[in-house]
Amino acid sequence: MSAVFGDSEEIAEARALARSFLTEVREAHGLPVSGRAAATVQLVVTELVTNARKYAPGPCLLSLEVDDGAVQVTVWDSEPCLPIVRAADPGRAGQHGLEIVVALCRSFEMRREPVGKRITAAVVLGDDALGDEAGAQVC
Repeated sequence: MSAVFGDSEEIAEARALARSFLTEVREAHGLPVSGRAAATVQLVVTELVTNARKYAPGPCLLSLEVDDGAVQVTVWDSEPCLPIVRAADPGRAGQHGLEIVVALCRSFEMRREPVGKRITAAVVLGDDALGDEAGAQVC
């Protein structure tokens, strides 16, 4: 599933697209999606699309696909400069978004393209640390 986003106001639409994609993964394809995975995918989409809209001129392209038990969240934008993933620093105000994304994802990759750059983060669909195995709520 892919969509182009051109305005900062569309970040909420990007999150909604991610929720819709995960619902389709669960209901139409029968794949398990844990609560942790759903929240993490939405956080990753928010961070990557926000950064693209904030730092790159023109629209960005968000793509979501499932591969090897994980959602691949990919954002392309027209800015060729790769962002810096900073080391943890509790004294720093702000600039922690990519640090959090990297910590939560199975993998994180940045690469320059002939035009712009592409950032891909993989979020595992299955079990999470709170015992919510693939969408089964623990009460």
